[in-house]
Amino acid sequence: MLKQHFEKAGIPLELPDGQAATPTDSLLAGVSTALQYSVRTGHPGFFNQLYARADAVSIAADWLAVAANTNVHTYEVAPVFTAVEVEVLSKLARCVGGQYATCHDGLFAPGGSISNIYGMHLARNHADPDFRTRGAFGGPHMVAFTSEHAHYSYLKAAFLTGLGTDNLIKVECNDVGQMLPEALDQALATAREQGKVPFFVGTTAGTTVLGAFDPFEQIAAICKKHGVWMHVDGCWGAAALLSPEHRHLMKGCELSDSLAWNPHKLMGLPLQCSAFLTTHRGLLQQSNASNATYLFQPDKLNREYDLGDKTIQCGRRADAFKLWLAWKAYGDEGYGARVTHSASLAIHFEQRIKASDGAYVLSHPRSFVNVCFWWVPPALRPFQAATASQQDAATLDKVAPKIKDAMQQAGDAMIGFQRLQGLPNFFRIVFPSAWTVSSADLDALLTRIEGVGNKLFPALQV
Repeated sequence: MLKQHFEKAGIPLELPDGQAATPTDSLLAGVSTALQYSVRTGHPGFFNQLYARADAVSIAADWLAVAANTNVHTYEVAPVFTAVEVEVLSKLARCVGGQYATCHDGLFAPGGSISNIYGMHLARNHADPDFRTRGAFGGPHMVAFTSEHAHYSYLKAAFLTGLGTDNLIKVECNDVGQMLPEALDQALATAREQGKVPFFVGTTAGTTVLGAFDPFEQIAAICKKHGVWMHVDGCWGAAALLSPEHRHLMKGCELSDSLAWNPHKLMGLPLQCSAFLTTHRGLLQQSNASNATYLFQPDKLNREYDLGDKTIQCGRRADAFKLWLAWKAYGDEGYGARVTHSASLAIHFEQRIKASDGAYVLSHPRSFVNVCFWWVPPALRPFQAATASQQDAATLDKVAPKIKDAMQQAGDAMIGFQRLQGLPNFFRIVFPSAWTVSSADLDALLTRIEGVGNKLFPALQV
């Protein structure tokens, strides 16, 4: 279908052999077509992912960085962007607090998955410094731990670091998706009894579906007891640090060894904007440096400010600049208010569900800005997952996908859904960068979902 639209605009999607130069009018038609058929992630009905609208200041900053067209690997070619990255990382570290505020290192990375990979990579090199030269062969049998609700990037980290997925141990969670400290303690002890070497525990601040925050203080104490690196995947939830009302959710994160934070999620920066922080100053350099003599000459001017040899990349975007300019524009108070507003919308949505007389039912308790729920056809009301028949559960399982499909085709709202913990498909609505979304928008959304559901499932009317 997309190919047909571009054909009609006079600029085919294909890039054939012998592609000729395209006239300006056709190029502009291609730009218009691309925008016309792209998802409006800034629309007040876009709740599908953990990102949404980007603000104008940071978009302008991103354009500036692209226009400057430089590589943030050496100070000599990117002096401003290098200095800005250092300052923004310092600001984020002070937001985390504790040992991060006094001693930190870090980088902007191409996405939160890479930040989580950095966490495991550094932890492995910290526990087994010879791995860098020896490789996995002949070394200790190392194992890492993360929760059963953790992001799939931990699995990819196991692929890429040479750990292997058999050595990534999933730790049991409670019903709301938080890692159980006692289960972690037992798993670490069992691994040592088996002659393995635990080296990494990956925790989560805001799981993707349920929005759960692991109990960081308790986990930090267990990691200290066992001598294991603790990483916090705060890609989604770390922005709670900016809201005085919700900062408590991150309590204990400052006790970790490393932390990932994606400002392109709750803070509304344009994709991508992802930071990695660690309290182990110098370990990024020790783990990643190649000392390329053509680039990182020890006797050149301002060599000490080069960031590139701390990374696994060579080419690096100036992603920190958009956050720097936006933070200057809105300030601590402005960002705090935006995060608080997102949480207030989630609370309002939760309250509307609870007051719906069974038309809507929470599948799980709200956590921060994640709300998971069902719209229940009238014939299935009142619905309780614990006592529902297998037939009713199977019927309800079909509801969320069909409602989403109908609303998406109509150009209405986009809301994610999935199965979890043996439950029927439920909606998961999230509120990233939602400063232009109002409670009235949410009330209208619930009314429209009800209308679509009643049309799609008329046979299930009472």
